[in-house]
Amino acid sequence: MRHTGARAGASMNIEQARFNMIQQQVRPWNVLDDQILELLEEVKREDFCPAEHRDMAFMDLEIPIGHGQVMLTPRVQARLVQDLQLKPTDKVLQIGTGTGYMTALLASRSQQVQAFEIHPELVKQTADNLRKAGISNVDLRHGDGLAGALANGPYDAIVLCGSVPAIPHELQDKLATGGRLIGVVGHEPMMHVHLVTRANSGTFDTVKPWDVIIPRLEGFPEVSRFRF
Repeated sequence: MRHTGARAGASMNIEQARFNMIQQQVRPWNVLDDQILELLEEVKREDFCPAEHRDMAFMDLEIPIGHGQVMLTPRVQARLVQDLQLKPTDKVLQIGTGTGYMTALLASRSQQVQAFEIHPELVKQTADNLRKAGISNVDLRHGDGLAGALANGPYDAIVLCGSVPAIPHELQDKLATGGRLIGVVGHEPMMHVHLVTRANSGTFDTVKPWDVIIPRLEGFPEVSRFRF
């Protein structure tokens, strides 16, 4: 009976920590869509954390996952998903899966996610974590996400799970009409979220709704910051 009580207590502590994460970290970052907030309750973030960092799952921290990569903070991941305004019919491209938590959030809000990860160990972790979570609408691929995207598409939504110096025009061209692309663009100490929408005319509208600094996404060429 003691063991049962201990397990129940641990479960309650986890749910309280999840509640606190949503209310104290995510909501203040203008993540107010009830469907997104419910999604954060349903997809168990702790199950996507490396075992040695599981106790950090609900902290406002970037969690190391190996290969110089990190799991982004809950507030950043939630805001990115919210701002994409995904629909159940959307085909989504994700570049950089990490351990699969963001992939799971995207898959839960769309018809299909095509996800690229450059590190084979992280591909395996993502595949294992998605299988355990019962998520099956992900086409997970090992390889360079930018090259893979350019060979596929079009997509209704594209999300870059790391910062880039600039968004390549050829990647924007992979958006379907009405499609959205979201990514963090710039260099430290100043980076901006770019939300790009492909209009009916084939032109692109870009807004920069918020600022955040996150680690670089591999596979995107650096551009010169100096002009002469």
